[in-house]
Amino acid sequence: MNDKTIEQEIQAKGLTAPRITPYDLQANIDRVVYFTALDGVVGEFASTGFGVTEESKQDMKSLSLLTFCVITLKNGFTVTGESACASPDNFDAEIGRKIARQNAEQKIWPLMGYELKQRLHQQTLPAQAPTE
Repeated sequence: MNDKTIEQEIQAKGLTAPRITPYDLQANIDRVVYFTALDGVVGEFASTGFGVTEESKQDMKSLSLLTFCVITLKNGFTVTGESACASPDNFDAEIGRKIARQNAEQKIWPLMGYELKQRLHQQTLPAQAPTE
């Protein structure tokens, strides 16, 4: 089952209590960035003034099979997901990005669930008189 299938089942059963929906999760995303581990190494070398030669890139080719997704949420918090391909012959950058994003999004659910639970809890507390 995926998130959309579960959402359809929830709606079909008429469950209407406050909850986090796939739409809520997507609406909470501000920015998404993808890169491979090799991109990270090349960037690190570039930022320190050391270049990466084509020969050293070949030595680190396996790093190009590890894809990262960094999602920045609207409040600035970040989550990461990754996707590793075991066989270079099967590597597809687009599929790697999709899997990495899916893995990152799975980390957002508990964060948003906690936030919702906290709001619901706050509603059960008695109103506090203003302090002077």
